[in-house]
Amino acid sequence: MSSSLPDFISWLLNPAHYDHPVDRVELVQTHISYVLLAGDFVYKFKKPVNFGFLDFTTLDRRRHFCQQELLLNRRLCPDIYLDVFAVCRQQSGFAFNGTGEAVEYGVRMKMLPQERMMGRVIARGELNESHINDIVTALVPFYDKAAGGGEIAGFGTARAVSVNVLENFEQTRGFIGKGALQQGQFDAISHYARAFLDNEALFQERSARRVKDCHGDLYSANICLADQVYIFDCIEFNERFRYCDVASDVAFLAMDLDFHGLQALSDFFIDRFVAASGDTGLLAVLPFYKCYRAYVRGKIGLFTAHAPEVDEATRDRALIQAEKYFLLAERYAG
Repeated sequence: MSSSLPDFISWLLNPAHYDHPVDRVELVQTHISYVLLAGDFVYKFKKPVNFGFLDFTTLDRRRHFCQQELLLNRRLCPDIYLDVFAVCRQQSGFAFNGTGEAVEYGVRMKMLPQERMMGRVIARGELNESHINDIVTALVPFYDKAAGGGEIAGFGTARAVSVNVLENFEQTRGFIGKGALQQGQFDAISHYARAFLDNEALFQERSARRVKDCHGDLYSANICLADQVYIFDCIEFNERFRYCDVASDVAFLAMDLDFHGLQALSDFFIDRFVAASGDTGLLAVLPFYKCYRAYVRGKIGLFTAHAPEVDEATRDRALIQAEKYFLLAERYAG
């Protein structure tokens, strides 16, 4: 148990502190979250961090974004996202929704079958075209129903997209040459991205019909292939990452399949999605958005590796993955 963990997280690592059966509690950390796997439920908390693109530094903001997380993820997982709860200080420690001072807010979810998480299915070599078809079947109506037009459409212009893309380069510049990201890669990827962003007419054409209130974080870590497809953990903390071209969302999963060495399934996914959605124009922007998504994942790996609260094993794993993502981004930019 790490001394750098918040008191309430350390307290919740004890299985006896839950009001339902828990044999053991597993803590998973990202650069922005603490996630506790406890029995039949998952408890997710936001770290009090500010990365510029997100700000969870006050309790009120963390509560607000917990509420947003619940609302937005119920679009694709209405039965999985259960409620927002308070962790309250008590004389004996803490309590869920107690009478004492609220020290934190979190989101409670049903535990999905861990062996059916897409990442594990991939690791076992079991992912197949049937799974991909199921994902496409879930995604196409989701995008059809998703809000678009008006203010949302404005997030698809070259100028708006450039805010997200160029921000990544600014936020990673200080990591160049310190492992995972090299100067030559940075130069090649940033040059490619800036050149593609000059295609204003292409972005403008897609913004009218293809920019929607999307998922924003569509990759295997957020997909469960159980009795049905569950796509969870969308971006709730910043609308400009969720209001995007459908191609950007889809490119993330295609890139992720490439990352795992599954290029044939990645190509099949894109072929099936284009056929089912009728979005043939997606192909013109796909490499650009794949590059963008790979670079974002590399950046997140750097952030995770340099977070003071993560353990050495997490840090090493994050750096190795970041290096692989940057190599992939460089490949798309080539």
